[in-house]
Amino acid sequence: MSSIPQTKPHGPGRPKDMEKRAAILEAAKSLFIHNAFAGTSMDAVASEAGVSKLTVYSHFGDKDNLFREVIRSHIQDLLPEETYGFDAGADIRETLMRVALAHARLDCDRQTVGTFRAILSDCRQGNPRYGRLMWEEGSMRTHALMERLLQQAVDAGKLEIADVPRAAVQFMALVKGNLMMRRMFGCVECDDSYAVEIEANARAGVETFLRAYLPR
Repeated sequence: MSSIPQTKPHGPGRPKDMEKRAAILEAAKSLFIHNAFAGTSMDAVASEAGVSKLTVYSHFGDKDNLFREVIRSHIQDLLPEETYGFDAGADIRETLMRVALAHARLDCDRQTVGTFRAILSDCRQGNPRYGRLMWEEGSMRTHALMERLLQQAVDAGKLEIADVPRAAVQFMALVKGNLMMRRMFGCVECDDSYAVEIEANARAGVETFLRAYLPR
């Protein structure tokens, strides 16, 4: 099972410092989405956050680590790690439905898709390491959490899965469908009906997954 990548936290933990850290993260989120990674300087982040460049470096070390923290913060906001909690006494359908709905909403969120667009722009300009950072802090982390949940369900006799890592990939694909790509390409005409479709697709994905992996 894949491990969840970890990075060493930077900066002290006093309340005022944490306020500055939050301001830097918010500034970086906005700038990365609008200017892509390569087009965002640490000077610009500092100016947007109303802090010195030294403060930005003292909290995050370098731009790569700042980007990691931006992605991690965004995912944690919309998809807290507790979402993947497993309770052997709970209905596995309800557990998977909770994950599916939260994950589908995250993938189709405007800010998430905006970040993907920015990363694609960087990759097109010959900066593939930014895409790898996104992959590590986004897909690798969530897939590792999903693998852990599925393995716990298998160990508890709730599911029968021979290849847990592959099943985790299948689950994510089922609950997301083509909806993220529709947002990516600007093919969402009504946010209300799109939200309804996100939920319907996620629910159908869970049912399909369970037909394959519930114990016979």
